Order: sequence, then C-alpha cells, then structure tokens
Amino acid sequence: MKPVDVALVVVVMALWGVNFVFGKWAVSELPPIFAIACRFAIVALVLLPFVKVPRGNLKRIALLSLTLGCVHFSIFFTGISGLEAGLSAIIAQSQVPFATLLGAILYKDYPGWRRWLGMILAFLGIWLAAGEPRLGGGAFYIGLCLAGSFAWAVSNFQIKALSHVDGFALNAYMAFFAVPMLLAVSFTIESGHVAAVQAASLHAWFGVAYMAIVTSVCTYWVWYRLIRLYEVNLVMPYTLLVPVFGVLSGVTISGDPLGWRTIAGCLLTVAGVGIITIRRPGQADPETRSKSA
Repeated sequence: MKPVDVALVVVVMALWGVNFVFGKWAVSELPPIFAIACRFAIVALVLLPFVKVPRGNLKRIALLSLTLGCVHFSIFFTGISGLEAGLSAIIAQSQVPFATLLGAILYKDYPGWRRWLGMILAFLGIWLAAGEPRLGGGAFYIGLCLAGSFAWAVSNFQIKALSHVDGFALNAYMAFFAVPMLLAVSFTIESGHVAAVQAASLHAWFGVAYMAIVTSVCTYWVWYRLIRLYEVNLVMPYTLLVPVFGVLSGVTISGDPLGWRTIAGCLLTVAGVGIITIRRPGQADPETRSKSA
C-alpha cells in the first residue's frame, strides 16, 4: 500500500475507535435506541438524494435493517450506555469469532486449529477485560454488548448476499428502513424522550452527528475506496487497531481508568481476532467486517 493510503486507513481506524467514546456521549444523555434512530435518520437524509434505488434488493435490505439496524445497534448501544468506551470497543470484537462459529454451523466452514486458537484467545481477552467494569450492572450491559455483537455476526451473512449493491446505497436504504423500526421500539420500551431531548447537551448531539456523518458516511467513503484499490488481505489487518484506539480514546477523552486487565484483555482479543482474520497465502479472504460502532 502507498504510504498515503496507509496513513488514511490508520486515520479511519482511529475515527472508528473514538466512535465508542462519542457514541457513549449520545446514549448516556438520550434514550439509546432513540439516539440510534436519530443517527440513521441523518444518514438517510444525507445519502438518499445521491444514491440510486437498489431495485430488486429492497426486501433483503429491509430484512438487513431489522437484524443490523434495529436489533444489533439498539442492543449494542444500550450496552454501551452502561459501560466504559474502551471495554465496549473490546467486546465489539466478539463479532468476529461469533461470525466464524456461525459460518461453521450454517456453511460447514469448519475452522482449523489456528482459528479455534484465535477464538479462544479473543473470548479470553474479552472475559479478562470484562472483569474490570466499574459501573453498576456491568454484567447486564456486557451481556447486551455480546448479544448485539452476535446479531452483527448474523447480519454479516445478509451483507454477503448484498455484496453486489453499492455500499452507499446499502447504507442509505438500510438507514431508511431502520428509522421507523427503531422509533417504534424506542417509544415502546424507552421513556422520557421529550425531557431527554430538552436536557441533552451539545456533547450528546455531537455524538449523534459524529456517528452519522463521520462513522457512517465519511469514513466508509475512504474505506470503500481502499477496498477497491487493494486486496482485502492488505487492508483488513488494520481493523485490529480499532479496539486499541477505542481504549486509548476512552482513557484520553473520557478519563477512563486503564487497569492491567483492560490492557491484557485488549492485547489478547486483538491477537485472537488477528489469528482469525489474517489468513496465510492461498487461503480465502477473511470475512468482511463492518464496524458495529
């Protein structure tokens, strides 16, 4: 890869990592599912005027919006609301071993010993880091993040079936279909919307805008460009930086304490995910990963 493209991909990973901090700003002051509905409403408004209607694929995109847009994001970001940003960034990496396990069950893509080792290390790292939550109800929120990551793994197979659809059109119409679902769920199980909107600080609204404009639009424009220019095996390893940037941004921006369990858990998780996703020459490309944040 050219040095300028290496720099670009590292910047994208940093922006994805800090998304956990800014996303937490949003869901800490606004009802989490409502905040995600606002995020996708902005994405739809920004992208829809500039993309073509993916005719013949709308039904499958609507189903994807249920699994990814509604189930994954609502559960995962509700989990983030009760955890430190760095820990949620580490737990998000469980998406990869979950996807590998589902691939073995659904498509008989049985992992060899290396990927089994990677899965063990990844889950061990998550368990180690999760032993240090410093907020009340930590186990409940950790469970939500894990459940949200599993939903992402399920949606990964739906995304594969839509790989022929333009990425921005997919994002735009997934957001379009997800908004009413998210609002319906939010107004059913969440409360205090009016009071929360009135009391929300600029930090909360910045978090919503960051998730929509920077994470869902700008960084993916760069990501799609890099994927077109280079082989997936050259680009994908850089995604291992996301939890590292997530932990560092939590420490530097939010003032999250950095204990040895968090450091060791992050390193073990990154090592495990790296073993799963970085294949040897001659092997198939690793699973295409979409950052949950």
